[in-house]
Amino acid sequence: MEKRPGRYYNRNYNRNRDRNYDKNTDKNTDNNTDKNIDKNADNNIDAIDKKESDVRERKAEVKRVTSETDIFISLNLDGTGQSEVSTGIGFFDHMLISFAKHGLFDLKVKVKGDLQVDCHHTIEDTGIVLGQAIKEAVGDKKQIKRYGSALLPMDEALILCALDLSGRPYLVFDAEFTTDRVGYFDTEMVKEFFYAVSYASAMNLHIKEMAGANNHHIIEGMFKAFAKALDQATIKDERIKDLLSTKGAL
Repeated sequence: MEKRPGRYYNRNYNRNRDRNYDKNTDKNTDNNTDKNIDKNADNNIDAIDKKESDVRERKAEVKRVTSETDIFISLNLDGTGQSEVSTGIGFFDHMLISFAKHGLFDLKVKVKGDLQVDCHHTIEDTGIVLGQAIKEAVGDKKQIKRYGSALLPMDEALILCALDLSGRPYLVFDAEFTTDRVGYFDTEMVKEFFYAVSYASAMNLHIKEMAGANNHHIIEGMFKAFAKALDQATIKDERIKDLLSTKGAL
């Protein structure tokens, strides 16, 4: 009879031990589950952040206002060639529309300039703002090809354009025009425009007239060749993991 309490006590002890074991097991399981959920959530957030970074829209909007010009430009490097352009200079509009179409950029340009003076401020300042928009839209330059070039024929004209999104601005411009104006666009402003673009975007830009006689063809060939070269330079290449530079910076 004396053994029953002992057996009864042992049975209760074992039962309590089993209950405590189950409770601790459930607690440990819950803790591990919570940790796994938190870990998976963190991993998912990191993956989403990386995906968003990889697909970042390469767009820019830049506005610049001075006593001479009021300019707004919207640029999407990954567009389809759509454009809305109004500068007050018909031939300049035509050139910027051609730039967007042949580079497959979406472009909006609204310019109010002191055209009662001449076309200089309007064209040069538009080049500055376009260069700033290019620089902003390109972003950190990771995975882009960086270099672009085009040899573009337009009737009798043949234009070479090569560029490097190096972060070091420089313009080499080699062309001769035989008229002072095309429409209301002064031909000497072609160089000024590309100079402004190259320095505002920090790109090395070479434009050379290989052949040509018609000034309209030569200038239009330059804008189209520039568009083709820029499109090529801003294309992302999966083989490039970071920056295409041995210095690790552009």
